[in-house]
Amino acid sequence: MTGYEALRSKAAWFDTSNRGKIRVLGEDNARLLHAMSTNDVNSLREGEGLYTFFLNDKGRILADAYVYRFADTLLLDTEPESAVVLREHLDKYIIADDVTLEDETAALASIALEGPTSFDSAAALGLPIPAGAFGTAAWQTGFVARVSVTGAPGLRIFLPVNEIVSLTARFELAGIPQAQAAEVRVVRLEHGTPRFGEDISARYLTQETQIAHALHANKGCYLGQEIVERVRAQGQVHRLLAPVRIAGTQPPAAGTKLLAEGKPVAEITSAAYSEALGEVVALAYVRREALQAKPPLVVAESSPEIAARVG
Repeated sequence: MTGYEALRSKAAWFDTSNRGKIRVLGEDNARLLHAMSTNDVNSLREGEGLYTFFLNDKGRILADAYVYRFADTLLLDTEPESAVVLREHLDKYIIADDVTLEDETAALASIALEGPTSFDSAAALGLPIPAGAFGTAAWQTGFVARVSVTGAPGLRIFLPVNEIVSLTARFELAGIPQAQAAEVRVVRLEHGTPRFGEDISARYLTQETQIAHALHANKGCYLGQEIVERVRAQGQVHRLLAPVRIAGTQPPAAGTKLLAEGKPVAEITSAAYSEALGEVVALAYVRREALQAKPPLVVAESSPEIAARVG
């Protein structure tokens, strides 16, 4: 069984160690992250976590991250593309705060276990299953987080780098295959799960992503909140990130437009061919009116025309 097949029907593991990992220490650690992000960091208790955006003063998305709460520290788990940007962004706003940022990316490895039976596979290997979404549970000299890259049920196991080989060997002995990055990406797009660096960037506003669980409506002031609230109050979002299906086997490049009656109504951010579905799966920012009406779409500059649809 390939890693792709296992991710769709059972469970597979893959390496996520290249993700940025920033430890936030000091008495003001939660207060700083709360003031800098779109979600309610202050309310996190030990063993809990959340997903959040970090914005600039224009309300644009600089980074996304999972935030894990431990007894005295917080850990930011972010995409490789945003690790340096996020650390520099936070460091700029540490003025009189008792906060220290430590980059643990090189020292702390992480392995994902995802797929429909991933929790059963983890339990059979003695791995704990955190109680709630984004939560954590201690395990050996590290911890397990309940998060997913693909959108399927999943866990992320964090351990010191020198302990990862023994973990992956246990997966292999249990018959759990490794999925390659390209396979993971296809399954992610089949689930319509966006990724910062491809589908989310500083081009976009929070509401355009349609990731409601990254925003807390009543948390109080934070950097970029004025823009977020203005957009919410005035309903000024004209495009929304949504799954798209495209006929054929050739995924269009990011930035390709989709047309309705000859007019551009969507722009692709990422796309891949799905062998299981027999078509291209993609994410695109779609004009609100097209998202609601779902007219027939075609890929711009395709000859003969390649059909596409929202959903």
